[in-house]
Amino acid sequence: MLNGKTILITGGTGSFGNHFTDYVLQHYKPKKVIIYSRDEFKQFNMRNRLAQYDGIMRYFIGDVRDQARMRRAFDGVDYVVHAAAMKQVPACEYNPNEAIKTNISGAMNVIEAALDMGVKRVVALSTDKAVNPINLYGGTKLVSDKLFIAANSYSGFKDTRFAIVRYGNVAGSRGSVIPFFRNLVDTGHTELPITDFEMTRFWISLEQGVQLVIKALAESKGGETFIAKIPSFKITDLAKAILPGCTLKEVGIREGEKLHEVMVTKEDSLHTYEYDKHFIVYPHMAWWSTEKIIPGGEQVPRGFEYSSGTNNQWLSVSDIETLLKSVVEH
Repeated sequence: MLNGKTILITGGTGSFGNHFTDYVLQHYKPKKVIIYSRDEFKQFNMRNRLAQYDGIMRYFIGDVRDQARMRRAFDGVDYVVHAAAMKQVPACEYNPNEAIKTNISGAMNVIEAALDMGVKRVVALSTDKAVNPINLYGGTKLVSDKLFIAANSYSGFKDTRFAIVRYGNVAGSRGSVIPFFRNLVDTGHTELPITDFEMTRFWISLEQGVQLVIKALAESKGGETFIAKIPSFKITDLAKAILPGCTLKEVGIREGEKLHEVMVTKEDSLHTYEYDKHFIVYPHMAWWSTEKIIPGGEQVPRGFEYSSGTNNQWLSVSDIETLLKSVVEH
């Protein structure tokens, strides 16, 4: 599906962008892969790491806030994966104007550039924090999601389609709890802080995130939100897996932090279908019709909620210990 195509990744030097690029280069034969990001040093490192692919790799210094630069970068592009964002909850709380410029205005710029330059498919990465948001980061990503869904009504007879892929913190990614705990252990701590002993999270690997994005690129008819079916774990069990026999100290929930992650709300259940390895929330818009429902799924029961606290798949301490062996921090 990606063979012979030109793919652009915004925020392409991040953990997802690196893994997505590796996966595409190893499994497909794209015409060109364009990395669009602000950090010249990360681009320099990525270029050196992928030197064998210099013939098809391209590196654009640019910001999603700059629509003119994006239009230039999107020229001749078939597929866009929008991964650029301000993601750190505290940073967004204390720099709200900057979060809005990147996460909301940036999304609008991606949409306008994709429509104007004839991009065929756009998949935007979302987050559990966009569901019933309680912090600014989640609020900006909720608006971003709505913008990308609504953008399908602008495409008219063009073949440009927009979709969302939603998941929580990726295991080992920057900002996740795994590198935080590991750093404490490496510096000799035997007590690990837990914000709340009841807290749960979903477990997703970068590989799973990448595969879901590729599925969305291949199957989207426009406006869907793809959500991976993944196991839950307790934060206390993660701590025990990282440091068996450790002491746990409850320190209180941080600003903007949730007790459990929610990926599908009860309200969304009316438009959600369950598939073998994922859910799809279909748009509730006048331009959308049930004829666009992807075959193979079954509508979830009314009132269904996909939450890390009530999930039917759970990781034990031993399961987490096994998974941690393959977690590389990004």
